[in-house]
Amino acid sequence: MSLNFHIVTRIRQQVASHGDKTAVRFQQDQGWGETSWKAFGDNIDAVSKALLVAGLAVQDRIAIFANNSAEWTTTDLGALQVRCVPVPIYPTNTPGQAAYIINDAGARILFIGEQAQLDAALSVIDQCPTVEKIVCFNKDVDVSLHPLCCHWQDFVSSGNDNVAAELTKRIDDRAIDDLMTLIYTSGTTGEPKGVMIDYANIAAQLRTHEDALPLTEDDVSLAFLPLSHVFERCWSLYVLMSGATNCYLTNTGDIRTALREVKPTTMCAVPRFYEKIYSAIHEKVAASSLTKRAMFSWAVTVGAKVADIRRQGGKPNSALKVAYRAANKMVLSKLRTLLGGNISMMPCGGAKLDPEIGRFFHAIGVNVKLGYGMTETTATISCWDNGLFNADSVGKPMPGVEVKIGKDNEILVRGDMVMRGYFNKPEETEKTFTEDGFLKTGDAGHLDEKGNLFITDRIKELMKTSGGKYIAPQAIEGRLGKDHFIEQIAVIADARNFVSALVVPCFDSLEQHAKELNIKYHDRLELIRNSQIVEMFEKRIASMQTELARFEQVKKFTLLPSEFSMAQGELTPTLKLRRKVILERYKKQIEAMYKKHK
Repeated sequence: MSLNFHIVTRIRQQVASHGDKTAVRFQQDQGWGETSWKAFGDNIDAVSKALLVAGLAVQDRIAIFANNSAEWTTTDLGALQVRCVPVPIYPTNTPGQAAYIINDAGARILFIGEQAQLDAALSVIDQCPTVEKIVCFNKDVDVSLHPLCCHWQDFVSSGNDNVAAELTKRIDDRAIDDLMTLIYTSGTTGEPKGVMIDYANIAAQLRTHEDALPLTEDDVSLAFLPLSHVFERCWSLYVLMSGATNCYLTNTGDIRTALREVKPTTMCAVPRFYEKIYSAIHEKVAASSLTKRAMFSWAVTVGAKVADIRRQGGKPNSALKVAYRAANKMVLSKLRTLLGGNISMMPCGGAKLDPEIGRFFHAIGVNVKLGYGMTETTATISCWDNGLFNADSVGKPMPGVEVKIGKDNEILVRGDMVMRGYFNKPEETEKTFTEDGFLKTGDAGHLDEKGNLFITDRIKELMKTSGGKYIAPQAIEGRLGKDHFIEQIAVIADARNFVSALVVPCFDSLEQHAKELNIKYHDRLELIRNSQIVEMFEKRIASMQTELARFEQVKKFTLLPSEFSMAQGELTPTLKLRRKVILERYKKQIEAMYKKHK
């Protein structure tokens, strides 16, 4: 793999080419700040020099325990220039989880974002003997709490020209087979594993993305998924390597405002993001007048016809063009303003996206590109293309990616983007690969005759009822989770005689519904126990299961008064269910469902 695709090469080329053009934008107390490419390059060099002054050697590790920010990426790239290895830690990780990653990686410098991360770090710092310095991005963090602490700006200022020659040497000596990063997979069971990704892995993805998901220097991306996750990290690097502008959202609660202010042309998101927008739109439409409902339905139908024709490489006829112009002006363009108004292409990954939702976004003029990937493959394995993709699939494998189906229908993958292995875990690494070098993904699926890849479920999450029937919980959860009254759902079936579920309502919608029905209640617990509410959920769940086999259908459910959360250990940082934790925590409620049925 050529050094032309090395991250450091590409970023330095963009710095040299774009000068005063905006490289990054970032949230401020009032509005958005921005940094030019020239200043961005200077900041990256300053971080590199500070790391050299601190004595970091080639392939030494640093850890970044922070929310998204321009400083996050500047530090990341500054470390890469001096051939150090950044190790991201989710800002929501517990102190114990952070300590495990720091110690396993042997990180010498810990970069943190906010006071919450500093407090977490200081509670375990005595257990982290390799950490020599703690650098805080936020200038308001209290660095007087520990002698190892300093602010990021002070750390960056410690660099000087005495190490300029060494910086040049490190850049010149860069190698495509250097270890680039360690990304620890959260997993739904067991301790985290450090995925070793090198520059060749990233280069392979850059090369394929330039063909499949091209960007230009005029594009603007909004980074709101955690940079700690391989999806956003790789996407943000790709955005910058393409010369586009990357905008950093530190507070994800501000996403709606940020979309209006930044007006991105592209951004990556997970299916839940699309599900929430889809549900909100349809809920609002359902409450509107008959005329508005009819207009919405007509406009989306017209949009879907045009999208289908364009995917086939055709052009709409004159009548359809006229209809589309009207539909776009009256309805579709207004729907796109929910995403800022300028969105043209949105990569989607991390979980299944309901085909109906994917088709809807294409119909309103948003080119959602559903893909499939994992940390171990440096993100993307497959992706919807611009032609006749199958909306039930996760697209076709990217160029240069080999996919085959193995034992138990497991998806096996091979290519230049596949990781080296797991850091400090040779036995785990060996178990993860087949004898002929294919990575075992742990996902069950199949390929059709056109090469489209379909995901069935996580092999380890397949459940077997006491009657011997196999249940794919994610498929059921995805179907029922489309309902705008359902925020979260966990299916129960393993070794049980029927399928049940724990359901967390969307309380915004539910409380509004209760108000319309004049239902009186003191708290959420009383609300979800109300017979009218329970009956409503029974009817809605039953209506959404008509296409499921009888043994797959949820027979009993329990409504919960609070959401599953990362803080309680019920969700991974990528919002996947930790089923073992949920089964244990809600054991009483689960057993009650089966006891009632006996």
